[in-house]
Amino acid sequence: MKNFALIGAAGYIAPRHLQAIKETQNTLLAALDKFDSVGIMDSYFPNADFFTEFERFDRHIEKLKRNGVLLDYVSICTPNYLHDAHIRMALRSGAHAICEKPLVLNPWNVDALQDIENETGKKINTILQLRLHPSIIALKERVQNQPQNTKHEVDLTYITSRGKWYDISWKGDESKSGGVATNIGIHFYDMLSWIFGAAQENKVHLREKHKAAGYLEFENARVRWFLSIDENDLPQTIQEKKQRTYRSITVNNQEIEFSNGFTDLHTLSYQEILKGNGFGLSEAKNSINIVHDIRNNGIVTQGEKHPFLNV
Repeated sequence: MKNFALIGAAGYIAPRHLQAIKETQNTLLAALDKFDSVGIMDSYFPNADFFTEFERFDRHIEKLKRNGVLLDYVSICTPNYLHDAHIRMALRSGAHAICEKPLVLNPWNVDALQDIENETGKKINTILQLRLHPSIIALKERVQNQPQNTKHEVDLTYITSRGKWYDISWKGDESKSGGVATNIGIHFYDMLSWIFGAAQENKVHLREKHKAAGYLEFENARVRWFLSIDENDLPQTIQEKKQRTYRSITVNNQEIEFSNGFTDLHTLSYQEILKGNGFGLSEAKNSINIVHDIRNNGIVTQGEKHPFLNV
């Protein structure tokens, strides 16, 4: 049984981490969040110590260490811009880190974290659960069986409606979240680079607060992508069903069905991490490079555009 701490216990994604820690038969010693709406912990680890101030949490971890109780892992579910600092705290506490995506916001942060890994001998793991999804694994296998110079035609569309709260929260602040492409798109860019190889071209056709679109060319794919949190972008058929999310990936005009099978992927991720098979800094860097360029590249009007931009 491994000892865990968790930072960001009140966040949206924290219950999946709590569940994964419990389902892998491990224990949570302490949790931290500046918000105290963490009753969800009663369903998993009611006896875990809870803190709303980082300083007291840090002191508690240090006291445990001095009393011979060592942390094995720190799970990090905090806002994107805090990941770097919390990963460093985990490693310097003598624990491995398990951090939600995006691992960090900028490529140079990855290089700096590599130095911390080397200094401490501890591992930084990130959650890239789409790599564990059966439909995505099957797609990767099909692509690998094609001739090496094959260029697949891919359309990626993801619209996940968000209310007015979004702009007030840290997610609406690009300096904290990385913007909409980073916040809701990072796992898709990781999936695409994992399946289709290194990114060769990155053009941005649209970049607004609530939506973004562009063209990515990989070694084995040409990808037109569109991401949005604006419910007005939902296809009419989806709106008529009163649904607020639309997710579609087509490869050579064939829809890839991966709507199901998400519920256990965090637990599966933890199982692999505990076996030493977690996704680390090198696996995370490709998608971090892609979203950094999307944030900073100039807008272009020419080139292959996503169908939603041609309406």
